[in-house]
Amino acid sequence: MSPRDGKKDEFYRIWRVISNNFVCALDEGGNEIILRGPGIGFKKQAGDLVPAGKVEKSYTLRDPEKSSRFAELLQGIQEDFVDVSTQIIEAAEKSLGRRLSENVYITLTDHICFAVERMKNNTVYSNQLLWEITNFYPAEYAIGQQALDLIERKLQYRLPKDEAGFIALHIVNAEIDGKMGDMVRITEMIRDITETVQGYYGSIPDEKSLDYGRFITHLKFLGQRILRNRYAKEDDAEFQRMIARRYENDYQCALKIGEQLRKEQGVALPGEEIMFLTVHLHRLALSMGYYEKEE
Repeated sequence: MSPRDGKKDEFYRIWRVISNNFVCALDEGGNEIILRGPGIGFKKQAGDLVPAGKVEKSYTLRDPEKSSRFAELLQGIQEDFVDVSTQIIEAAEKSLGRRLSENVYITLTDHICFAVERMKNNTVYSNQLLWEITNFYPAEYAIGQQALDLIERKLQYRLPKDEAGFIALHIVNAEIDGKMGDMVRITEMIRDITETVQGYYGSIPDEKSLDYGRFITHLKFLGQRILRNRYAKEDDAEFQRMIARRYENDYQCALKIGEQLRKEQGVALPGEEIMFLTVHLHRLALSMGYYEKEE
């Protein structure tokens, strides 16, 4: 049975009704999609048709488990929360210029729902990583701040700035398609490494500099590779030795970071990762004025 009947793109055939305004259907590939539109599920049942023109938004979650979780979530919360979450995600994708993991529709919607519930109960969670989030992920934190304004405008609740950090972390996590716990670990790892770098060079980097931004981005993806045990590959051993000789001081800092990761996280960075880390450290040191000029 086709997911749509009649002329192309005119109708969806309902597979399951979630609520008055949400239904499940199937796309052309047989994948489950969730449709949102005013009254599209009212007095409907499986097999009924929904005009495509009445659909305001479609959610394509290719993982059946995630699709089921999202459908279950939709049954238990006010639709305003879904609308707000969707607007935040779409604004984030536009601002960042990239698609986010589909799982963020579940995690962010759920988070906002519970954040508002906690506020109603006068329970506030402090964000222990707020400084790290604002400094390591400034673009995502700006999205989080805008999200607080949207939540206040749409839901009439002004959440604390800590929540802007939590929302930012959900966005960052959706960028790398990981787990929230992993993103927290990566953020803590970045914090520890930047503290080591500041101590080693005896200087605080300009957090607005291009080289600092590149360094933080490198650490973010390094953390992702560590968690997935998939490291960068560079088979040119002579090139690695050349980098170690040319940037010996930065190489020693990279080795120190590698030893730190071995002790704290039980991981052994391969030579390729040490080399790339050395290059980024050298660029960062130059931007901090540690060296008078490029060698």
